[in-house]
Amino acid sequence: MFSLLKPGAAAKRVPPEQVQATYQRYRMQALLSVFLGYLAYYIVRNNFTLSTPYLKEHLDLSATQIGMLSSCMLIAYGISKGVMSSLADKANPKVFMACGLVLCAIVNVGLGFSTAFWIFAALVVFNGLFQGMGVGPSFITIANWFPRRERGRVGAFWNISHNIGGGVVAPIVGVAFAVLGSEHWQSASYIVPAGVAVLFALVVLWLGKGSPRSEGLPALEQMMPEETVRVKTGVQEQAPENMSAFQIFCTYVLRNKNAWYVSLVDVFVYMVRFGMISWLPIYLLTEKHFSKEQMSIAFLFFEWAAIPSTLLAGWLSDKLFKGRRMPLAMICMVMIFICLIGYWKSESLLMVTIFAAIVGCLIYVPQFLASVQTMEIVPSFAVGSAVGLRGFMSYIFGATLGTSLFGVMVDQMGWHGGFYLLMGGVVCCILFCYLSHRGVLALERERQQQQQELQAEPLVAQ
Repeated sequence: MFSLLKPGAAAKRVPPEQVQATYQRYRMQALLSVFLGYLAYYIVRNNFTLSTPYLKEHLDLSATQIGMLSSCMLIAYGISKGVMSSLADKANPKVFMACGLVLCAIVNVGLGFSTAFWIFAALVVFNGLFQGMGVGPSFITIANWFPRRERGRVGAFWNISHNIGGGVVAPIVGVAFAVLGSEHWQSASYIVPAGVAVLFALVVLWLGKGSPRSEGLPALEQMMPEETVRVKTGVQEQAPENMSAFQIFCTYVLRNKNAWYVSLVDVFVYMVRFGMISWLPIYLLTEKHFSKEQMSIAFLFFEWAAIPSTLLAGWLSDKLFKGRRMPLAMICMVMIFICLIGYWKSESLLMVTIFAAIVGCLIYVPQFLASVQTMEIVPSFAVGSAVGLRGFMSYIFGATLGTSLFGVMVDQMGWHGGFYLLMGGVVCCILFCYLSHRGVLALERERQQQQQELQAEPLVAQ
């Protein structure tokens, strides 16, 4: 099975006069494949959330058991993002992504026939593990096909795939319920989304591309020498094709301080994000005395405000900030700090909703910019490993700080304790954004020096 995931032999070389046209066409296909593929992962992930009322009603699961199932998926997904993204560095990205989708579909078919809690728990864990096979190939594909000057816009476009995927689940399941009836709720909730995911997996295999070199084109670094990233590791380096995924991770990620800085940026972003989204319903209902309908509207604004802001942030980071991601991230975090105070202290229903929407609009921007930054601080063959470290840290530590520790602070100190925690997280995030930005500036200076040396060599030879 693992041999099927490995990159195939290089295709026949594209004639030089066709390189540019072929590159432009292939890279659009590659981007569309990971956009649709990652969208499909959310169809066989968020469908579980929609099924929880039926789990409680028809399978007599308690709220505690349903919460445990959700936690199992979150933890498994966090671990999987670390491991699977690293393994993706040595795989064919389109095959790896499609394989993960099919495995998620198989698990969902199993959920469609299960009735026992522990079988559900095991299948949910497997779903979380296979979900981790989607993000690594996405970033690897973007890093393989798009230069740094375009990755803000490209990454922003890809990033909204999870918002769209999470949004289309309800219509898909709703149509399934209308056709099959509520008595077949398991088929409508799990098996129909699984079938849709398999169709998307076939599209990924049809549209997707490996690396430019595997498609008969020069590598991106050859077409655009400024894209080369050299990381000082302090050890004797081998050719990447002779290194295992673990060796690549240890050499180019574990010893790379910039990979740790951007991972810690994501930890504190996730802390604020999960601290807001996990506790927003309870806080608005109990402390701000919103009705359920008003709370739902505020929740909707928090989630969907991210789509236009992410697209705008991608354009700004490419054009206004010249490919430097962290200055915009720091600006967003400062604004979030101010809006958190407004969200906490305001008594007006309208103002609380506005502050919640602004935080939702902004919090996904540094998260997305951190993901783009990850592609720019390691060589292209180590992108999956760097994404894996960031994904593991953000879900295992960041999400835990924003959910569990926030709850402890509220129990011990009241809601103001929770908000102090979130504002402290914002300050820490700004600090690591700054350190990450300094690291990228140092890499830029090294690249410029290397280009100057290469340009000077022919002159010396003459």
